[in-house]
Amino acid sequence: MRPQVLFPLFTDIASLKGIGAKYEKLIKKLCGDKVVDMLWHLPYSLIDRTYQPKIATAQEGKVATIKVRVVEHIPPKSKKQPYKVVVEDDSDEMILNFFKVYADSTAKNLPVGEERVISGKVESFNGMKQMTHPDYIVLPAEAEKIIGIEPVYPLTAGVTNKMLCRLVRQALQRVADYPEWEDDKFVHQRGFMPFRQALLQAHFPKKIADVEPSSLARMRLAYDELLANQLALAIVRQKVKKQPGRVLASSGELQRKVLSHLSFDLTNAQKRVLAEIEADQKAPFRMLRLLQGDVGSGKTIVALLSMLNAVECGAQAAIMAPTEILAKQHLETMQPLCAQLGVRAELLTGRVKGKARKQILEDLALGKINIIIGTHALFVDDVAFKDLAYIVVDEQHRFGVQQRLALSAKGNDADILVMTATPIPRTLVLTAYGDMEYSKIDEVPAGRKPVDTRAVPLSKLPDVVAGLKRKLDDGCRAYWVCPLVEESEKTDLAAAEERFATLQRVFGNKVGMVHGKMKEAEKDAVMEDFKSGKITLLVATTVIEVGVNVPEATLMIIEHAERFGLAQLHQLRGRIKRGFQASTCILMYGYPLSETSRSRLDIMRKTEDGFLIAEKDLELRGGGEILGTRQSGFSEFKVADMSVHKDLLYTANKDAKLILELDPALASPRGQALRILLYLFGQDDAVRTYRS
Repeated sequence: MRPQVLFPLFTDIASLKGIGAKYEKLIKKLCGDKVVDMLWHLPYSLIDRTYQPKIATAQEGKVATIKVRVVEHIPPKSKKQPYKVVVEDDSDEMILNFFKVYADSTAKNLPVGEERVISGKVESFNGMKQMTHPDYIVLPAEAEKIIGIEPVYPLTAGVTNKMLCRLVRQALQRVADYPEWEDDKFVHQRGFMPFRQALLQAHFPKKIADVEPSSLARMRLAYDELLANQLALAIVRQKVKKQPGRVLASSGELQRKVLSHLSFDLTNAQKRVLAEIEADQKAPFRMLRLLQGDVGSGKTIVALLSMLNAVECGAQAAIMAPTEILAKQHLETMQPLCAQLGVRAELLTGRVKGKARKQILEDLALGKINIIIGTHALFVDDVAFKDLAYIVVDEQHRFGVQQRLALSAKGNDADILVMTATPIPRTLVLTAYGDMEYSKIDEVPAGRKPVDTRAVPLSKLPDVVAGLKRKLDDGCRAYWVCPLVEESEKTDLAAAEERFATLQRVFGNKVGMVHGKMKEAEKDAVMEDFKSGKITLLVATTVIEVGVNVPEATLMIIEHAERFGLAQLHQLRGRIKRGFQASTCILMYGYPLSETSRSRLDIMRKTEDGFLIAEKDLELRGGGEILGTRQSGFSEFKVADMSVHKDLLYTANKDAKLILELDPALASPRGQALRILLYLFGQDDAVRTYRS
């Protein structure tokens, strides 16, 4: 049950006065459904309304609050002209301009001969002071209400700052003095104020520094949010760790046979990670582990070796990929190796239909198939296993904590390994995958040559095409990546279709194209032609970003590279790191280049270390859109900003572990206060998990 002290904050946002049906939808879209959501909608700037000059001395371009007398109203002669109101004080006259107004309401607001206090930006036209649409027009007796510092909030069309200020004030009145959930010593050390005071200071800034993420009030709120996040994940992790699992302890015979058939040795990093996974498999509790490895670091072979451990114990294993192309690729890698061991590996995707599907489902239920490879189609209701003990999820970022727990229910206390080729900064591993153990392959196989990465302006397009021709004539295969599918009126990006047509005129039928709007079958056919060498140049959008394996492709041209995020560029470049030949990546950019874009291209030229690139990406983008849209499963924080509050996250992580060690039932006074914190930041699931 949510603590009663929080009830006023968790009512519908429509319960605030002055929203009404007209604005309810807009406010909900902007802030959220509940009153509590208003608390986290913080101002990004402020307006100083303390400047109170006379009209004659009012500085142009400044926001001024002036006491005036209304002289006359001048209605417009045409629709294009503003409705004017002449006002004065004892120093000069001024004109107030109103566009699209009702004369009646303006006359009521500004009656001739009466005094009003107006506030807004001062302008000048033909030597006369002006103010267009004053922000405030109030009676002199109410002037105190508007003179001061006004917070400026992020808005949406139809919602005014004035309206939002009014609603936030109401929401803040519902915040009680909650018991302190932070450690007293830590609060004192950091100079943090109590939660309620921090919230008020964040919403009523006195100076511009108060709206920065580094201000003390925001740091306090960010730490509260991060602690709620880390504590919630630690609670779930504790539960997962205690869930009974299978003991998968094989003799390692199948693994040894596979290793003897490979043409390469495992890297030290692969051996280390395999040992970590095997230790989990042998433990009596269920495994939930994240395996991170950069493009081409050899995650697939690690996955296969750990799956064979389950097979040797007489159980079944499954590997789930996000796309059919990737699932097929896993089949091509694994099936020949499995066949030599007498282990049966099969593919099951949405495209396997009729008799073939029926046969696979029968054999799977009877345990005749040892390893099944597929897309999310593996986990639909009619797919039954005889004894599924091990699940590998590849490149699936959209799995939240709850889905990860639900997935294991399909198996018989199955262990789960989640793999990703997108290097994730440590901060994000903690906040998005804090419920999981964590392994990292931070070494590439011996003999891999570095990619020669160059940044070239778009003006040199003819030279790039000439160089591409020479490469293709020498038998090379290449990718040409475009950011959009269709030419948009609003952008000058070269669209894939247009680029395809241009390159076809140069290279004829040796050019193919893939993009996201194509049917899966069409896409697969083009990819097969590219793999076989029937086509040697592939024009593509970012659909080729994940997992396409063509070792013969050694050249990649990325058009308008400045429009891509760092992690995306790194993923794309990974497509030409598949073989052991030297390869080249050309980043073509348009002018003008922003400082951030220039930094991105520089980083790409200087390093191929995906983990370093991911950290830099986080620094450049800030905490908002991290690692591109593909990773939308990552935690979006309301207050915390990972580019600023990284150190607070590490502290919160340690604090959460310590809390559960000392007070596993959250029964102490601080534990009870922490329950309020968890509910306050919407971590109800963790509390429910805890209870159960």
